[in-house]
Amino acid sequence: FYGSHPWHWYFTQGLPVILGTHLPFFIHGCVLAPKRYRVFLLTVIWTLLVYSTLSHKEFRFIYPVLPLCMVFCGYSLKHLKAWKKPAASFLLLSNLIPALYTGLIHQRGTLDVMSHIQQLCNNSEHSQAFVFIVMPCHSTPFYSHVHCPLKMRFLQCPPDLTGNESYIDEADAFYSNPLGWLNKEFYNDTLLPSHLILFNVLEQEISSFLALRGYEKTATVFHTHLPQGRVGSHIYIYRRKTDTNY
Repeated sequence: FYGSHPWHWYFTQGLPVILGTHLPFFIHGCVLAPKRYRVFLLTVIWTLLVYSTLSHKEFRFIYPVLPLCMVFCGYSLKHLKAWKKPAASFLLLSNLIPALYTGLIHQRGTLDVMSHIQQLCNNSEHSQAFVFIVMPCHSTPFYSHVHCPLKMRFLQCPPDLTGNESYIDEADAFYSNPLGWLNKEFYNDTLLPSHLILFNVLEQEISSFLALRGYEKTATVFHTHLPQGRVGSHIYIYRRKTDTNY
């Protein structure tokens, strides 16, 4: 349902990625470690082999082997002698800086935008509001971050359980023709959402819909310095201009 990878993916990409800058120390430790540590290495290899039999693979599936890998990294550092402090400093900086960037800055917009949506709950007219998140499915949290019965919707991408080879989920159908999809879905003004949430890369493509249906941009939220594909650098919040604004 959710994609597949070649059998060797955990060995060629999965483990190297989650080890990151620890990888050379892990390899060095595996070479130096005495035989009594071999059981840890065999456990790591066995785990990777078992998970490699599954077609769907994810980094998080092999996180449990990281503590065992750190045993070998530690053994490597122990035997570096004069290079021990420089190596430890390298590991600290090479992990701390990316951790701070990815944890505090990178792709934070999909969380920050929920604070804007939550503010609608403080409005007495929130029962009339309708928020449509026009982004790749599951881009944002949902009611875990919005604590009121606010009407919300996002593009769906459920797996096909019917065996239909021509099956296209709602998100893919939308992105194949965003403007046409919106005009067809909201053929009547009474169906229109009061708020639209979208990545900036989509704005130009649906600009005529936004203008004709009376939407105005009310907020811009930073998301990432590294936009890619359907994911933009910023998130825009559009509100439909009516007699009563929410």
